[in-house]
Amino acid sequence: MDARATDPQQLSERIAHSSAWVGSVKEEISRVLVGQHELVDRLLIGLLCNGHILLEGMPGLAKTLSVKALAGTLNLDFARLQFTPDLLPSDLVGTMIYNPNEQTFAPKLGPIFANVILADEINRAPAKVQSALLEAMQERQVTLGETSYSLPTPFLVLATQNPIDQEGTYQLPEAQLDRFLLKVAVSYPERDEELLIMDRMASTSPPKETKQVVQAESIQASRDLLDDIYIDHTLREYIVDLVSATRYPAKIDTRLKTLLRSGASPRASINLALASRARAFMEGRSFVTPQDIKILARDVLRHRILLSYEAEAEDINPEMIIERILSKVPVP
Repeated sequence: MDARATDPQQLSERIAHSSAWVGSVKEEISRVLVGQHELVDRLLIGLLCNGHILLEGMPGLAKTLSVKALAGTLNLDFARLQFTPDLLPSDLVGTMIYNPNEQTFAPKLGPIFANVILADEINRAPAKVQSALLEAMQERQVTLGETSYSLPTPFLVLATQNPIDQEGTYQLPEAQLDRFLLKVAVSYPERDEELLIMDRMASTSPPKETKQVVQAESIQASRDLLDDIYIDHTLREYIVDLVSATRYPAKIDTRLKTLLRSGASPRASINLALASRARAFMEGRSFVTPQDIKILARDVLRHRILLSYEAEAEDINPEMIIERILSKVPVP
């Protein structure tokens, strides 16, 4: 077992106690959000892993509402940043202001100095703004002038993105995409869910606010437990085999060789292991199962693989590639 392993019974009891807030958060979010259970689960995984989440879907699928609902249950500082083509880096991170009386410069910190950042329609921002956000996401600090300022803890970027083929959008660079723990594809609701959405939201005063149900200390205590959740050696090998298959696809399927230009980085292996531990924690388990890995592999890998021109010409998307990899790599 891992070096940090503890007594399994004690660990299970600690996880059961520490994860009690997960159900409370889901219940509170369900007051304002109908369905989208998978989306809520991924947001909570991002919170537990201290990782950033990219949400992609058509407008009107409650991406913004879900993020605001989550922030409300945590009672953390929340900032919504509407990304537009004319946005400047200083609008995001802040700038230095000159004081003529004292003849000195003082920092004016931007809205990014909040715990939960909703970067709405991130792919509408130009490259300079995305570069400024990249430092904040990776280094968890912002540099103004010659001084670096640490961002608050926790710091979580939840970015929404419309599909790339929508007018007025920019392709996010691969370096920035790799910084996102997960990329979640937000889908349309089921018929029964949409009927409930209409009944609840077709009102002059629909429910939009959530109340705090968990303290920040509880989140940190839960994070401290993640490293103790057991991942068997065979499952660690399974994670590496899945990620490796995106780099050397011909080893598992010669057809894939012509469909992929490049595969996922080692950050994919790290994030898949971490996210799998978070899912096990949310399920109240002290160990990771192959199902945890398979369920999260799509969200971890879909933004980290580059398709060839041949794949794009044949209308093949990353989900199809990942499904084929999951079907070919043996499950332990």
